[in-house]
Amino acid sequence: MPGIVLATINARYIHASLGLRWLYANLRDLQAQASLQEFCLTDQIADVAEKILASKPVIVGIGVYIWNAAEVRQLVGILKRVAPNTKIVLGGPEVSHLPLRVDLSEADYIVQGEGEHAFRDLCAAILSGTPPAEKLIPAPPVEVETLTTPYPFYTGEDLAHRLTYVEASRGCPFTCEFCFSSIDKRVRPFAIVPFLDEMEDLWQRGARTFKFVDRTFNSNPEAAGRILDFFLAKEPPFHAHFEVIPDHFPEVLKERLRRFPAGTLQLEVGIQTLHPETAVNISRRLDLDRIKENIAFLERETPAHLHVDLIVGLPGESIEQFGQNLNNLAALTRGEIQIGILKKLSGTAINRHDRTYGMVYSPDPPYEILQNNLISFTQMQTMKRLARFWDLVYNSGNFRRTASLLWPEGDVFHGFLDFSRWLYQETRATWQIGLPRLAELLFRYLVEQKGMEKSEVADSLAADILVIKGRVLPATIKEHVTRLPEERHSLDKPLTKRQSRHRE
Repeated sequence: MPGIVLATINARYIHASLGLRWLYANLRDLQAQASLQEFCLTDQIADVAEKILASKPVIVGIGVYIWNAAEVRQLVGILKRVAPNTKIVLGGPEVSHLPLRVDLSEADYIVQGEGEHAFRDLCAAILSGTPPAEKLIPAPPVEVETLTTPYPFYTGEDLAHRLTYVEASRGCPFTCEFCFSSIDKRVRPFAIVPFLDEMEDLWQRGARTFKFVDRTFNSNPEAAGRILDFFLAKEPPFHAHFEVIPDHFPEVLKERLRRFPAGTLQLEVGIQTLHPETAVNISRRLDLDRIKENIAFLERETPAHLHVDLIVGLPGESIEQFGQNLNNLAALTRGEIQIGILKKLSGTAINRHDRTYGMVYSPDPPYEILQNNLISFTQMQTMKRLARFWDLVYNSGNFRRTASLLWPEGDVFHGFLDFSRWLYQETRATWQIGLPRLAELLFRYLVEQKGMEKSEVADSLAADILVIKGRVLPATIKEHVTRLPEERHSLDKPLTKRQSRHRE
């Protein structure tokens, strides 16, 4: 029988592809001929091609994203040389908008947009011997009530060991110019009762780690409240992740958020900038008073683990202004502060600033900014290293006590900037710096560069490291310790280890 293989290359094993499962669920009469195959960036591309071709498929559909575009280009090249008669169909965010900046010209078709119906129709045409002549297949936003849901196609292995991605709505009402979601301004909610029935089925099958991909979960308080009620009725352990807008928490949501048990809730709060002029430049609504009020509420009155975002390189925002953003946000929350580098995504409106602000981007994925008229290339490189080290030291939760010693006067940005410059001079690396080595480097910096007492630094590092069972102190630090933590704790399962480190 003719076969259809749906494949993608995920960033990591824990990221089960929701997009592939949407396509598979909506193949209807063709589903019996189809199979799902997921791979990771660590897989060899030739091995991926071999596994895809093992069933001799007629059609191979591949999901293309910013993190796998270069690998997909290699994969398509191998597939078309080894099996030239196999039809290669690409879809996903990275190919849905022009210009296509990775050469994927060897593919036979590219579905641009939400592909559930368009991909099924294309497969039917190919299998019936009447393939379309056009290579680009437009796929407008679908009406969500016409879709068959993908959740039954998470396996027991998926539910036990991977994130369970779900979506209660599509689209976003905002117009932030750097974001794909701003292209689709019409929010399309899934009917809440059938959706909650699907969530109950996932729960009964063993799902305990739910990640909602809705861009603005709390924009509809009524639906959000009913989803929160679903989880509030469950017994821990479980983990629910939502992306929320920072200026919209009516009391109906606040009351529910207060009641979540510790360790069960993560909120990703899109800030991006706290600089009013920058916000205007990128068409982002910014109610600073409301944002501060709501973050303070989430921080003080709920057990939620917060993950807030800032972006380096936005048009019109200097390094000093970014630094002030970081200082302000660090004063508001103890949660993770994700420092991202601006990316230029095809289809977004951020390119309108290129000439005015001298925006220069890398031509290769992930298309990060290289420089602009306020931040030189050298300075941008420094900021990229700062972002990486911030993730290792601060966001990881491994150094919750010791990190603050880097900015004793309270200037988080400049304190950490000085450390990141020193760290790069010492290591000439931003990757593969293990926890013991990083702890020793922190010890050296605080003692040698900041003049702190060895015992004070060693005690702080010991309190960070030894609070987790199974860890041991590096010899350099152990030599100067005068006080050890009285309690040690086990981490949660691998999917939520980072959050549990922050709780400790």
